Amino acid sequence: MNKHLLSIDDVTAEDIVRILDTAESFREVGTRVIKKVPALRGRTVVNLFYENSTRTRISFELAAKRLSADVINFSTSGSSVSKGESLKDTALTLQAMGADAIVIRHSSSGSPLTLTKWVRGSVLNAGDGTHEHPTQALLDIYTMRERLGRLEGLRVAIVGDVLHSRVARSLSFALVKVGAEVTLVGPPTLIPPDAPGWGAQLSYDIESVLPKLDVCYMLRVQRERQRQQYFPSVREYARLFGLTSGRVAMLPPEALIMHPGPMNRGVEIESDVADLPNSVIEEQVTNGIAIRMALLYLLLGGARDARPGGVSGRTGDDEEAGR
Repeated sequence: MNKHLLSIDDVTAEDIVRILDTAESFREVGTRVIKKVPALRGRTVVNLFYENSTRTRISFELAAKRLSADVINFSTSGSSVSKGESLKDTALTLQAMGADAIVIRHSSSGSPLTLTKWVRGSVLNAGDGTHEHPTQALLDIYTMRERLGRLEGLRVAIVGDVLHSRVARSLSFALVKVGAEVTLVGPPTLIPPDAPGWGAQLSYDIESVLPKLDVCYMLRVQRERQRQQYFPSVREYARLFGLTSGRVAMLPPEALIMHPGPMNRGVEIESDVADLPNSVIEEQVTNGIAIRMALLYLLLGGARDARPGGVSGRTGDDEEAGR
């Protein structure tokens, strides 16, 4: 694997399988009484979040702590950023403090790439503007493989605000790499002009694709990133592209319902639909911790020991007790 994870372009199909297999090994750690392994003891991971986040920030924090790394959570409020400090100066400060990995979430596309020019540690993209969100894509395909047993040949529809969604880009690229069939669905105004080059099919009619799907992946309508009116009203969007109980009945019985969160219940997905048994939205959150453990381990510690459980196979507390 590369030193950084900035985009799905940074990983091959073989890398993706390795990440998923490593995450599978780490998933068991979350079921232990003491949820820790000493794989990254002595390493420092910084969560550098310029955008608000709940799931992604907490997921990375838990992942690093379960690997016994030291974690620093950096938010713009209450820091020198609120006084006008630049990304470069913040990066140089973190570099001087010895950060081994920096997880960055930023509203400007390309910020993680820029950060790599100023720090020696690994940089992980936790979402940059409307560019990409690679770790979300990896946890999504991990969930698909876990529930459906395969990735190659899966028929996946990504529905909604594709234009503003960094998740849609990363997930489309990742699914195409592993041999899945991807269809982007939404109003024409919310399908980006370059979408035909992603290796996905396009559709403007959700009901025509539902009967053929293995996975229906609903995107959040990102009103905060929209600079203009892309559809007449929220009610009309929900009527034409929302996943309702009636539309769920068109899906094959084993099809999965997925959403990256946070959900706009009643807009892109009905509240009752989000809580159905074939909705794996909560599983996505759980799997996100294992995926991010795998990524931190492979980027920071995997070169020393190829087996996640083989770093010692014991918790940090067990190791201390055995000395």
